[in-house]
Amino acid sequence: MSNIVYIGASLDGFIADKNNRLDWLHELPNPEGSDLGFADFMARVDAIIMGRNTFETIQGFDCDWPYSKPVFVLSNTLREVPKAFVDKVSLVRGELTDIVGQLAQQGFNNLYIDGGQTIQSFLQQDLIDELIITTIPTILGGGIPLFGKLNEPLKFKHVNTVRYLDCMVKNHYVRQR
Repeated sequence: MSNIVYIGASLDGFIADKNNRLDWLHELPNPEGSDLGFADFMARVDAIIMGRNTFETIQGFDCDWPYSKPVFVLSNTLREVPKAFVDKVSLVRGELTDIVGQLAQQGFNNLYIDGGQTIQSFLQQDLIDELIITTIPTILGGGIPLFGKLNEPLKFKHVNTVRYLDCMVKNHYVRQR
């Protein structure tokens, strides 16, 4: 069972800019239209856990729903899924360890953890097993940080680096316990 973060971040560690926008992620030329390994990653996971803010951001994208895997949205404020997403998303709330355990009982063992606050909450409870972070060569100077405060340091082992489009670097880390 693994809880895995797969995310892009600026050189200064932000996942969204000061206006909570992601436009800067798409400013680099990608002439081959590479997915930068995302399809291979998605083949490894059984389901996605994302926060409400991330879910609302994805709803605002001008495209079809991007996930074929079950998506569980963490929210203490949403009471129902918008009608357009009823067959795509389920709401979950409660303690993260309980949620992960309940999903494991349903056969969802490898989870993609997405969204700034969600990732930080999982890290605070030492529930992240892998970090896959693609660094974009942009300094945002502020925005939504990837990492937040922790009660104690968490140690990870670096296992792989891949360079994409002659400018991005994807680093893969595994939690050392």
